[in-house]
Amino acid sequence: MFVNMASGQRGLVCQYDVVCFDEVSGISFDQKDGVNIMKGYMASGQFSRGKESIRADGSIVMLGNLDVDVQQQQRIGHLLSPLPPEMRNDTALMDRLHAYAPGWDFPKLKVDQHLTDHFGLVSDFLSECWNKPRAGTRVNTLQGRVYWGGALSGRDIEAVNKTMSGLLKLLYPDSEMPVPDEDLEWMARLALESRRRVKEQQKRVFKSEFRNTHFSYTLGMEGVEQFVATPELHSDEAIESDPLPPGQVLAVGMGLPETGAGLYRLEVTSGPGSGVKILNQPVPPALRESVRIGEQNLYARAKELVGDRDPREHEFSIQMRAIDSDRSGAGLGLPVLVALCGALLGKNTRGGTIVGGALNLGGSIELIPNAVQVAELAIEKQAQTLLMPVAARRQLNDLPDDLWTRISIEFYKDAADAVFKALVE
Repeated sequence: MFVNMASGQRGLVCQYDVVCFDEVSGISFDQKDGVNIMKGYMASGQFSRGKESIRADGSIVMLGNLDVDVQQQQRIGHLLSPLPPEMRNDTALMDRLHAYAPGWDFPKLKVDQHLTDHFGLVSDFLSECWNKPRAGTRVNTLQGRVYWGGALSGRDIEAVNKTMSGLLKLLYPDSEMPVPDEDLEWMARLALESRRRVKEQQKRVFKSEFRNTHFSYTLGMEGVEQFVATPELHSDEAIESDPLPPGQVLAVGMGLPETGAGLYRLEVTSGPGSGVKILNQPVPPALRESVRIGEQNLYARAKELVGDRDPREHEFSIQMRAIDSDRSGAGLGLPVLVALCGALLGKNTRGGTIVGGALNLGGSIELIPNAVQVAELAIEKQAQTLLMPVAARRQLNDLPDDLWTRISIEFYKDAADAVFKALVE
C-alpha cells in the first residue's frame, strides 16, 4: 500500500487518487506497525521508507457492513466496530477520519430510478474531470461566512473544512461561481454531521476525553449559533443533549390533579412590534395565564434580565407543544420567561435541561407541590439537568437514592438566577 521494501516501488497511495478498502473488516496487518504507518500517513500525507520521507496524495476510503441494525449496533458497541481488531477501538485512528457517511441511508441502486437512459459520461473521462480540482482548496469560500463552534478541535476543523472544500468543488466546480447562503449552510450541516458521527464513536470508546460533541456553526457575523446532530442518535423518548435554539425551552408543569406533571416544549420567536401572541388554538386558559405572568415579569425586570434591550419594542410569538397527557400549560410562568429572554437575547438554551417552576405576577417563585413527581418525570425522559427552585430542596429529600445518581438537579433562588442558569453563555 505504501512501498515495496524489497524493490523500493512506491505503493498504491502514490499511484492513485483514492485507495478504497471494501469489506474493511477482513483486512489484516502482516506488519506490527501497519496501523501506525497508516495513522501517520492519514495525519500528514507522508510516510517514511528508511531515512527517506515520501509524500503522497491518495485518499483512503473504508467500506464495511454492520452485522445488526444501527440502533442495536449502538447498544452493543459503536459504529466503527466493523473495523479490524487492530483499528476498531483506536481513537487516534478514528480522529484521522474526516467523515463517516451513513451507508444505511443510501438507497439500493435501481436501474429504472438511478441510471439514465440518455447520454452519460465515460468513467475514464469523468474520473479525469474529478482529478483536476484535487490540487486546490476552496476553504477560502468559507471565510467571513461560516464560523465553527467552540466544540470543534483542530482536527475537527481540518476534517470539516476538507469535506466542505470537496462539496464545493463538486457542486460549484468554477471557483468564480457565487455560492448562495442556503447551499453553503446545507454543506456545513452535512460536513458537521459526517464528522460528528466519527466523534460520537470516539466518545463511546473514551468518554472522558471526547465528552463535548456538540458541533455547531454560525452563518455570518450576526447569525445565530446552530447545532448539528447525527440523526441516528435521536430518540423520541429521550431529551436531546444539544443546546436548543434561542427561544426554545423544555419545561415541566405541575399539571392538574388528574394528569400529574407534564413535559412541554415552548417555542418563542421575536420580531419588531409589541405584545405577545399565542399561536395555540384554542388557547388553554392556564397557558394564557402562564404567558401573561412571564410577559409581565419580563417588562417589570427588563433591565435585570435583558440589559438595554426594550422588550416592549418587540412582538413575541409563542407556541406550546405538550409532550405528555397534561395539556393545560399550568404553572409555566418561569419557563415562559426563560423562553422570552432567550429569544430576545439570541441565546441558546442549555441542552439536556428541563426547566421547572411557577411564577406569580409579583415575581416570586411559587411552591411546587409535587417536586418528586417532577424530578421522576425528568429522569424518565432521560434529561441530564433539572432546574428547580431552591424551595423544592426539602421535598426532593424523598427522591430515592438511585434516582439521584441519574440526573443533576440545579437550584435557583429567583427568576433572574433561573434565566442565567438556563441559557448558554
